[in-house]
Amino acid sequence: MADPEPNTGHFARLDGAGFPRFAAGTVWLVGAGPGAPGLLSLLGYYALGQADVIVYDALVGEAILDWANPAAEKIYAGKRGGKPSPKQAAISSRLVEWAREGKRVLRLKGGDPFMFGRGGEECQTLTDNGIPFRIVPGITAGIGGLAYAGIPATHRDTNHAVIFLTGHDETGAVPHGVDWQAVATAAPVIVMYMAVKHMAAIADQLMTGGRPASDPVAVVAKATHADQSVVVTTLGGVGGLAERGELPTPAIVVAGPVVNYRDVFAWREQLGGEATLG
Repeated sequence: MADPEPNTGHFARLDGAGFPRFAAGTVWLVGAGPGAPGLLSLLGYYALGQADVIVYDALVGEAILDWANPAAEKIYAGKRGGKPSPKQAAISSRLVEWAREGKRVLRLKGGDPFMFGRGGEECQTLTDNGIPFRIVPGITAGIGGLAYAGIPATHRDTNHAVIFLTGHDETGAVPHGVDWQAVATAAPVIVMYMAVKHMAAIADQLMTGGRPASDPVAVVAKATHADQSVVVTTLGGVGGLAERGELPTPAIVVAGPVVNYRDVFAWREQLGGEATLG
């Protein structure tokens, strides 16, 4: 049986959806999701069409920016490890300046603004300067990116807890504020952002803390994009792969028994890996 004709007028309903007003002189911090443009929220899509200034991160794809107000000024503010990038304080200050000029300012961030995205720092600056703002949550890679690799962040048969952590601090080093001894055994599943660079050291810390070297690990690179790739290994083996430069980036890393579900839940591969908008 052939697929039915698509409802081509479906998105036209958004014109009367009654979204909140994007007022001049305000800042919206919008999560763009893990990469695939189809995973952007409806409110985020609406904001793109209203904004006068769009300040976007490195992991925000061109396909999402194509939906922006054609008259909007688009400003790149991406941060990538080891490459020159704007300072966070400068980005936050510019958001204030544009808002004071009476512009509708959209801060477009990969994933979710509050999940290791420095959204909290930007909100603090906006608050200190009396600038009204709105938060539009996004799908974080630590959940959505894993789902696109066929890995559930939680499963009732394996874990009732999950830890999210970042693989580097503000200096670019392994976070010293993390109690690795406690983290190693605190939850069956650990999801790590921006961790590939220091993966060998992190894996050593976790194993020293009591996590087994046999613990399954998956590294999901370019999650949700058409060229997504997944490397499955173990906690004992992932460090060597990282040191030899065999782990693709940007990537999300997950350790724990949920990795084994990929053997059954790799739905994208079953669909032929097809993905345009999601």
